[in-house]
Amino acid sequence: MANPFVKFWKYMMAAFSSKIDEHADPKVQIQQAIEEAQRNHQALTQQAASVIGNQRQLEMKLNRQLGDVEKLQASTRQALVLADEARAKGDEQKATEFENAAESFAAQLVTAEQSIEDLKTLHDQSLQAAEQAKKAVERNATMLQQKLAERTKLLSQLEQAKMQEQVSASLNQMSQLAAPGNTPSLEDVRDKIEKRYTTALGSAELAQNSVQGRMMEVQASTTQLAGHSRLEQIRASMKGDSVAQVTDGKTAAAPAKAASSADIQREIQARVQAEQGKNPA
Repeated sequence: MANPFVKFWKYMMAAFSSKIDEHADPKVQIQQAIEEAQRNHQALTQQAASVIGNQRQLEMKLNRQLGDVEKLQASTRQALVLADEARAKGDEQKATEFENAAESFAAQLVTAEQSIEDLKTLHDQSLQAAEQAKKAVERNATMLQQKLAERTKLLSQLEQAKMQEQVSASLNQMSQLAAPGNTPSLEDVRDKIEKRYTTALGSAELAQNSVQGRMMEVQASTTQLAGHSRLEQIRASMKGDSVAQVTDGKTAAAPAKAASSADIQREIQARVQAEQGKNPA
């Protein structure tokens, strides 16, 4: 059964790592990834150098062993020649000594030749390993160059993303027009102005439809008629007519106009009362 404390610890570490990744700076993460790739490439290069160095070392040992084999072969031949010469001179003891030396050289030669075979096998294996190491370093170097190019691309995209975020934030702020603090926004001010304007329009409309509004219209009409009469006086004076005549004419017409105005007032009041009777409050 798994230890609950260990499971909880792993869960907390995973959650903590997730939070760190969520709030980490992408630029820092990109740099960390590149540094990790560079460290891996450096380690692979060192390992490949060790493999290639081992191959070179085996090659040097093989060359030395080949030289030793040649020397042992030459020594063995020389010992046999000397043994034959000593036997030809009748010195059997000397001949035996040279033959023993030849046998010793031959035994060393067998050991050296066996060592050469082993070294050749190891050397062939080291050649393959060195070739694989070189190819691995070349592939990893290519991948590292691709990652460096990808880093440049990602950094460029990151800057574009930051700029786009700033543009989006500015556009959102302009669309919302949300002012900071207690300062009213333009939408609030616009609503207040529209409310006042529509209220004023409503009041004006009610005033126009009320009795007082209609009486004001009548007064305005009377004032307009008086202005027209005054204009006629001025025109008459400009033509040389007597102002008094115009005034007398106005005075003579006054009773009729007063009667007409009274009739108009009575008609208006009757019309208003009739409308009020149709639309009781």
